[in-house]
Amino acid sequence: MSSKPKAYLLLEDGLLVEGIAIGKKGTTGGEICFNTGMTGYQEIYTDPSYYGQIVVNTTAHIGNYGALDIEQESDGPKIKGIVVNEFSEDFSRKTASSSLQEYLENNGVVGIADVDTRMLVRHIRSKGAMNAIISSELSPEELKKELKKVPSMDGLELASVVSTKKPYFIGEEDAPYKVAVLDVGIKKSILTNLASRGCYCQVFPAKTSFAEMEKWEPHGYFLSNGPGDPAPMDYAINTVKEILAADKPIFGICLGHQLLALANGISTYKMHHGHRGLNHPVKNLVTGLGEMTSQNHGFAVSEKDIENNKDVEVTHVHLNDKTIMGLKVKSKKAFSVQYHPEASPGPHDSRYLFDEFVKMIKASQLVESR
Repeated sequence: MSSKPKAYLLLEDGLLVEGIAIGKKGTTGGEICFNTGMTGYQEIYTDPSYYGQIVVNTTAHIGNYGALDIEQESDGPKIKGIVVNEFSEDFSRKTASSSLQEYLENNGVVGIADVDTRMLVRHIRSKGAMNAIISSELSPEELKKELKKVPSMDGLELASVVSTKKPYFIGEEDAPYKVAVLDVGIKKSILTNLASRGCYCQVFPAKTSFAEMEKWEPHGYFLSNGPGDPAPMDYAINTVKEILAADKPIFGICLGHQLLALANGISTYKMHHGHRGLNHPVKNLVTGLGEMTSQNHGFAVSEKDIENNKDVEVTHVHLNDKTIMGLKVKSKKAFSVQYHPEASPGPHDSRYLFDEFVKMIKASQLVESR
């Protein structure tokens, strides 16, 4: 690793960190955040929800099991860059397609290693999420100028950027349930979970209208995860309002959860540094049970707005900071969670939520057939 060129990481508040270049040689900027997961770095890098962000991996060793094509959550990395402590070009897994270094180079991902990530994570936790820039080709002075060009995540609409450009199908065509998926940055493992439960999914671009999706006559609607600020997404918020007005079954995850809230007059806000990792404790207020969850979000639903909204009920809360983790619309067949029940990577405590969605669709079909 000593032969690697020098690289710099500059944060918006002036913190400058020196390390060595990994991945593609170049310059990249985005909002810096950290993920506490001990495994699953490739799934993290390919999650569309991270579009526009530089990810700091808190676990000390990254790259030690290589990269494998089937572990991607999309068609390739969506992150703007990575920051790691110890980076390994050697890997132990015999089934790996390549080293992580080769994978990052082939996909144009710029990164920096040999960084004191414990120090950096403490800094972000204290100062909050902010923009940053990584470069293996520019001087620290040049970085200051380039950093000013990086857009703020607050108010930034990114879902339509990562969404599919044309509809496609997942699952068996003769499956019992048809689910229309509004893709605002979906992960493949979510679709796999739906398909394995008897759902034939048609995945639609983010700006598809309710009327267009309804032509397929789906039994239910799924609102996906995704990147960016949900507040500017008027096109999707209006679509969700129309789905609710038609009283169709709805399940939303992450950004989809925020869109369901916004469609019910509940605002969202940018968090101090967000929740990202595989070890976040959540309490299910309906059952009283706790769940260890996989999370990735920098925005949250307003607690005050929900308290004043008689039509929406809180179903899950984060046990660390009491932020809203789940809700249901009382008069509709609609619910959502802020975290990721597909949990790839992560614990599978919450996969029952996919079963709940299927039960809701089935119950809705029985009512309609009477």
